[in-house]
Amino acid sequence: MATANKNLSNYDKNTIPNAKNFRFGIVISEWNDHITEGLYSGVIEALTDCGALHKNIIRWNVPGSFELIYGAKKMIETQKPDVVITIGCVIKGETMHFEFVCEGVTQGIKDLNVLSDIPTIFCLLTDNTEQQSIDRSGGTHGNKGTEAAIAAIKMAYLREQANLGFHQSDKLLKTNQLQIEGLPLKIQE
Repeated sequence: MATANKNLSNYDKNTIPNAKNFRFGIVISEWNDHITEGLYSGVIEALTDCGALHKNIIRWNVPGSFELIYGAKKMIETQKPDVVITIGCVIKGETMHFEFVCEGVTQGIKDLNVLSDIPTIFCLLTDNTEQQSIDRSGGTHGNKGTEAAIAAIKMAYLREQANLGFHQSDKLLKTNQLQIEGLPLKIQE
């Protein structure tokens, strides 16, 4: 198991851009809400810990994980946040429904990232058991919501630095390269 002995909630605040000037959209599934609300708490705690203002966080609920795609699309179109975080939880059952929903949501979020200038963060737990989901939404393995929030801040910053955003950064990049997680990203001029 990839998360064995690893807490997903650990991050170094000094390596994360200040989130004060970013607007965050959150689309959350009501299905398995005892899990998704835990993920949401992790998102909010990490965003505010990194400087995000509550007034700059928009939350929309959708019935299930498959509806995250449409909710995120509409949020991008109407609210124009700097980044959208989609939160859901699908737990494997006895039928193929799990595979269809997981693949559909994964492809849909990927499509939003390809087609939109606003990043969409994938915070969808796809676990075999309810306990695995509990462990990853504030339990023994930390909170994937925290991880999604940190990814959202980094992607909002990347978007801003790539001159696709509308905010002025505290530290504008002076070169034609961006670095996320230590990997250079060339910008074509």
